[in-house]
Amino acid sequence: MYLRYVMAGGTKRDYYEVLGIQKGASDDDVKRAYRKLAMKYHPDRAGDGEKSEAEGKFKEAAEAYEVLSDAHKRQRYDQFGHQGVGSAHDFQHMNVEDIFSMFNLDELFGGGFGGRGRQRSGGPTRGYDLETQVELTLQEVSTGCEKTIEFEKRDHCTKCGGSGAKPGSKPMACPQCGGAGQVAQVGFGGMFRMVTTCPNCRGRGQVIKEHCGNCGGTGKLLVKRKVSVKVPPGVHDGMALRVQGEGEAGEMGGPSGDLHCYLQVKANSIFTRHNNDLVCQVPITFTQAALGARFEVPTLKGKEMLEIPSGSQHGEVIKLKGEGLPDLRSGRRGDQLVQVLIEVPKKLTEKQKELLKQFATTEDEALMPQRKGFMDKLKSAIKGD
Repeated sequence: MYLRYVMAGGTKRDYYEVLGIQKGASDDDVKRAYRKLAMKYHPDRAGDGEKSEAEGKFKEAAEAYEVLSDAHKRQRYDQFGHQGVGSAHDFQHMNVEDIFSMFNLDELFGGGFGGRGRQRSGGPTRGYDLETQVELTLQEVSTGCEKTIEFEKRDHCTKCGGSGAKPGSKPMACPQCGGAGQVAQVGFGGMFRMVTTCPNCRGRGQVIKEHCGNCGGTGKLLVKRKVSVKVPPGVHDGMALRVQGEGEAGEMGGPSGDLHCYLQVKANSIFTRHNNDLVCQVPITFTQAALGARFEVPTLKGKEMLEIPSGSQHGEVIKLKGEGLPDLRSGRRGDQLVQVLIEVPKKLTEKQKELLKQFATTEDEALMPQRKGFMDKLKSAIKGD
């Protein structure tokens, strides 16, 4: 099994830039932009010396369209860029017919386009991709982990090898289309020729005379699968890992699709995440803030002694260096940011009230710069300065 990150794939242009649209473009704008580029860079329209470049741009546009035409993938792309979604398909190694089959370009272009229909004429077709969700804790994000995923997919029948034909027999060429998978109709005295998918074989180019008893002639069965996925340290919520070849089986010898594992990081009762930093709030008393204190605070690794400086203010942040989450690329850890919240007691004993009254008589505004500054501004405002 080969595992790679969806975000891995080298330097790529921004998908909005590829299609020439703004980030807030509507679904119709996305479709129009892709249709325009697909027509412009279709390899059949390019000259002999331009086919390679045109095909590359055609595939680049198809990759952008696949992501931006899907609401969920577009949302992840807007949030994380290429790291969040990457490409569900390896477009650079797909042929143009397969791309037409994926997106049903006959429908997109409002009719036949270059004689290529939704189904390839008996050729291999890549299987569908599958998606699943993997739940992680912050501790697992911190250290990385290995997750076992159980799921079901349609795979090749073990009896017939995916052909759908009874063992010992073979599919035969479709008598209606002669194995082409398409039929042509001529109308208006031969003025035009329309190519459509063969209704007899549904574009496969083959028909089965004796069906496999195990799969009923479909060539596929629903099977249970269990795979292990390694999750690297530092991943973010919404990112995806791709397990190659664990999607549904292809047609006519085509490759299987992939399994996309979308990561969901569970909320933590103590920490919130800000990039690679972890933030936690710790309530302290007035006396601890004024006099300073030392006490243990939780970290993802356990507990660590925290020094509260005397004179700490409400909302002040104390940094624990390197106690955050690792960066996905560099491995360098962020920090843990401890925000101290001074908790004022709602009920006081008589002794506490008396002690605070005594303390109040000793307060000096000169030692409290924020209050002194506010009082000076207040006096100036009253005088009309």
